[in-house]
Amino acid sequence: MKAAAILALDIGTSSTRSAIFDARGKRLMETTAQLGYPLIAGADGQAELRSTDLDRAVSSVLEKTFAAWRKAKTHAPIAGIGVSCFWHSLLGLNAAGMPITPIYTWADSRCRAEARMLRIKPGERALHAKTGCMARTSFWPAKLLWLKKTESALFRKVARWVSPAEWIQERWCGKATVSFSMASGTGLLDGRTLLWHAPLLQHCGVEAKRLNALSDKPGKVLASKAAQFPELANVPWYPAIGDGVASNLGSDATRPGIAAINVGTSAALRVVVMKLPPGKQPLAPFGLFSYRVDNQRRLLGGAVSNAGNLRAWALRELKLPADSAEIEKQLTKRDRPVEGLTLLPFWIAERAPTWPEEMPSVVSGITQATTALDLLQSLQEATYHRLAQIAEKVEQAAGRKLAFIVSGGIQKSPGALQRLTNVLGRPVYASMEPEASLRGAACFAMEKLGMKISAPKLGKPMRPHSASAREYANARKLQTQLEAFMSDFR
Repeated sequence: MKAAAILALDIGTSSTRSAIFDARGKRLMETTAQLGYPLIAGADGQAELRSTDLDRAVSSVLEKTFAAWRKAKTHAPIAGIGVSCFWHSLLGLNAAGMPITPIYTWADSRCRAEARMLRIKPGERALHAKTGCMARTSFWPAKLLWLKKTESALFRKVARWVSPAEWIQERWCGKATVSFSMASGTGLLDGRTLLWHAPLLQHCGVEAKRLNALSDKPGKVLASKAAQFPELANVPWYPAIGDGVASNLGSDATRPGIAAINVGTSAALRVVVMKLPPGKQPLAPFGLFSYRVDNQRRLLGGAVSNAGNLRAWALRELKLPADSAEIEKQLTKRDRPVEGLTLLPFWIAERAPTWPEEMPSVVSGITQATTALDLLQSLQEATYHRLAQIAEKVEQAAGRKLAFIVSGGIQKSPGALQRLTNVLGRPVYASMEPEASLRGAACFAMEKLGMKISAPKLGKPMRPHSASAREYANARKLQTQLEAFMSDFR
């Protein structure tokens, strides 16, 4: 293919980003744009977004990206549009394709009762073996059953259930399909046949015609949109992939034995695999997920709900100094866990590897001597301990030790990267591309267009301090013992 550029969109839970990448997969930094929006949260587990906020954000960032792009003296034509979107979230459209529900995000846990019922019938292990998804509040089946029960009139009015990215594509292309990647994160896709799971659809009261068709084939940008953005005339818009897939693609964690760790608002560890387990074996070890990159590749791993959001909470509520550099300086001096302090960091309903959705947060061992900085440090490390548990399970499933490439907001903190390394007890490599999901969206489109992608540079490996790693391994045992105690107690 002649020299060409790729437009990438990353639709996230808290903001949308856009940028243009060159034919080698390098981001043109001056074209990067970002706009945030609020999450509407409630004590009952509500966690929604307004569709109008997403629509406005996409238009705004594209205007900024193309304003910067047009200032360039020379540039290649846009050959394709790649999109990354946060997984699992649900939006109801009417017959005219307009939203009539909020966007129910992965974090919305008001469907806890329905998730419990799914774990009984059809049964969580049976569903997980088929779909690669747990019977939990993050996924569509529990949300659909909850809406059917609590909003029956609204439920009947919904003509189609879609992800936010499908609706955005429909706004820009006139129609949309759902990629195998996004479909695999709903909990409604049979992971072996790559068809909608008919018995589960029936159980949820949703006909297949109320879901978009499954396809990774692109649409074309509408003439009305191309009038505003002539660079996009007749440009293929590829259906969105899940942000987890995009993170692996964007950080070059697609080769055997290479896992991607992303630590942002939430956190996850994922590895790309090709083969399906034989026979009727589950798609993934119980507690982990098996999603799709496309119709050939799978993504195996686990995600935790509580990561950067806990840091934001601690900075706000514990009245820590506003000087982030000073906080970083103080934390960097600490290479051991806080003595006597053990946390279960379940501020938001937690996910892998044990899915303790209804277990409360626990802070054990707090004393008058405990400081706000102690709590911030322990909150971060409590998240890293759960990632370490996921890493162990993924390695057992993969049958090999893994190397870790890290991306996300954690890259801004060398001290946090070192603590993660110490908790894992293994070297990690920092991705030099801070926007891995955004780059991954571009890489997906480039793959489909047959473009050759240059591997991004990695930082030097960070290695664990052996004494610290031993102490963190002991601290992780205390965390798992506390979780087991709380599970028995409840």
